[in-house]
Amino acid sequence: MQTTQQNNEARTAIKSGFAWDGQDAYLFDIDGTLLRSRDRVHMDSLPATVREVMGLEVSLQGVSLAGNTDTSILREACALAGVPAAVLEPQMAAILKGMCQNVADRRDQLQPILMPGVEETLKHLADRGATLGVATGNLEMIGWIKVERAGLREWFRFGGFSDHFPVRSELVGHAAKKARELAGAEASICVVGDTPRDIEAAHANGLAVIAVATGHFSFEELLEHGPEVCTTTLADLLAATRGKA
Repeated sequence: MQTTQQNNEARTAIKSGFAWDGQDAYLFDIDGTLLRSRDRVHMDSLPATVREVMGLEVSLQGVSLAGNTDTSILREACALAGVPAAVLEPQMAAILKGMCQNVADRRDQLQPILMPGVEETLKHLADRGATLGVATGNLEMIGWIKVERAGLREWFRFGGFSDHFPVRSELVGHAAKKARELAGAEASICVVGDTPRDIEAAHANGLAVIAVATGHFSFEELLEHGPEVCTTTLADLLAATRGKA
């Protein structure tokens, strides 16, 4: 692994021989990677919808959110609240649909902030002919609403979401299959994410990964999981590549 020290904070490490911007397709995580939210619209939709559908109170306190999926978060929150799986599962579809509608109804309250270098990186990869998609733990409607509100929808052609794939490695695998339908059966695919779960899901599918320390995990914490690229921000990765540091 070749490490480039740009300054006291900006760091980029790239495995020797890996062309981070030379892959055929890229799967971007949303929260913590493309953007962060200044609101609680998405998170508040879960307990509000459970209350509406089931008349029960649940909380996200104690649930690990980073790199998790909406469907898994729902199950974990209900388990912590003492809701038996046999009670929850028949209502899952209604709750997930209600969460999507809740966010759609409040879309004007969403306040996304783009992470550093996101638009420049998307343009850089698209200019090089890459096919761009998302691979996120969000439900599909919620994920696309966030991307649209952030002004990024034009870049992405497809996605993998948690509606039918509660396990992250499965939704990444589904997105990779879609990517190869668009970019070719032998297309090289790279996942871009901000958590160890993104790295693990990518490697579980035999995919390379760019880990970005713009979420809850530090550069050092992500580097321990062996990503092909680890960088403090996408802006820092671009700067290192272009020799602007």
